[in-house]
Amino acid sequence: MKKFTALCLALLLVFSVAGCAPSEGEFDPSKKSEGVMTYEEYAAAELDSEVVVETFVQAKQGWWEKDGVGVATFYTQDTDGAYFVYQMPCSKEDYDKMVPGTRIKVTGVKAAWSGEVEIVDAKFEIMDGSYIAPVTDVTELLGKDELINHQNKFVAFKGMTVEPVGKDDKGNDLAFMYKYNGSGQDGDDLYFKVSINGESYTFTVESYLCDKDSDVYAAVKNLKIGDVIDMEGFLYWYEGVNPHITSVTVKTAA
Repeated sequence: MKKFTALCLALLLVFSVAGCAPSEGEFDPSKKSEGVMTYEEYAAAELDSEVVVETFVQAKQGWWEKDGVGVATFYTQDTDGAYFVYQMPCSKEDYDKMVPGTRIKVTGVKAAWSGEVEIVDAKFEIMDGSYIAPVTDVTELLGKDELINHQNKFVAFKGMTVEPVGKDDKGNDLAFMYKYNGSGQDGDDLYFKVSINGESYTFTVESYLCDKDSDVYAAVKNLKIGDVIDMEGFLYWYEGVNPHITSVTVKTAA
């Protein structure tokens, strides 16, 4: 009986392990086409060099015309890392096709702007296959050098407290501001400040990504100083960590 039980457990383990890997014919998002960089190779590439990556659209930061050409900015990710594709020329038709999960091959130039590593002067090809990246909780990495290794990924921050980000004309503390200096109006980027372990950080709702009619825009406008919140978004960088937040949940109200 013990031998039979051991055999059953062994077979169960074999089938469980087999179930973790893509079956024959199933799409494997970690596999790259010939001539395409791995994320490790992309990360090691010099700035201003040509890069070729296969990645998956996770979110789109608007479409507009620039000098008569349609362009859009994309937050993308594969199973190993993330790529911010800045102002890539594309038609509105192709832009609409690139829903979250869409696999694209991108050829462009690796660049950096105020600490944000991105792909510019890019062209793309829409490919078969789809992948949505899981969220990575980076709360414990705030204030640590390792955080930048997750730049542009879809990430989570948990248990952070809303702090005053500025003051209004009457000297009252504000939980959020329109634009980084409070000079904006409804529809502009929202800036707010949160803290954990005695350190404060400024986060942003980027209006091209999440406009004034989005749930997260409304949620930030309803924040109160002292609220404890969980957040998700993309780990954008501007002179340091400056996440573009896409979701806010109040866990403990002030």
